[in-house]
Amino acid sequence: MAEIKFTEQAIKDLEEIASYISTDSLYYAKLQLQKILLRIDILQNFPYLGRIVPELKTKSVRELIEGYYRIIYKIINKKEIHILTIHHSRKRLFRGQLKRLSKS
Repeated sequence: MAEIKFTEQAIKDLEEIASYISTDSLYYAKLQLQKILLRIDILQNFPYLGRIVPELKTKSVRELIEGYYRIIYKIINKKEIHILTIHHSRKRLFRGQLKRLSKS
């Protein structure tokens, strides 16, 4: 079972998602975060479940989709996974951003 670690960017992303949604509904903000975190938990046992991120085409950087969000993560080894960012799919994600994040 792999250990999941969140980068500072991923933590910031979660906080921003919660803050944005909670302006309309605290209930739905909590619900969205729960869905994202439950999806991430699956990676402990199935790290290769997500597809390779098309912008990078690197086998170790993959993504899961939860609603409108791309959960982008890096497989460090069999025992460690880093959540790099949680990105809204309507926002453009630049290759340079991903390269920078994947180096952490």
